[in-house]
Amino acid sequence: MIYLSVDHGTKNIGIAICDELGIAARSLCVVPHISKEADAATIAKLAEENLAEMILVGISYNEDGDPNDAGRRAMNFMAALKAVTPLDVIPWDETLTTQDARAYKIEMGVSKKRRQGHHDSSAAAVLLQDYLDSRIKRNL
Repeated sequence: MIYLSVDHGTKNIGIAICDELGIAARSLCVVPHISKEADAATIAKLAEENLAEMILVGISYNEDGDPNDAGRRAMNFMAALKAVTPLDVIPWDETLTTQDARAYKIEMGVSKKRRQGHHDSSAAAVLLQDYLDSRIKRNL
């Protein structure tokens, strides 16, 4: 099963996808934010083009376990996405995915110059890999 993940941001939206076996996630692209409706249509089209069967949207939470401001924006975006696609659109905790993506690039030896800038699609890949790993653990 192919999954598409979304790291929703105010300027850019990171997109990642997994292989057909649902084992490994990889960065796909970054979509510049235009409007909630336009972004939802673009992501629904990406899901269709890549034969995705489900869309995962990262939601960030505060220390109390409630969605923070960014998490609430992502939940509003999820509603817009659900309105334009027949696919299941589910939330997934994205806490620390950007920091994990940055740390992974350091661990892999990516130069400081190449690490600069946005980590949106990398964060989406970390988010998706977390989801895939959790599915594997549940089936053990």
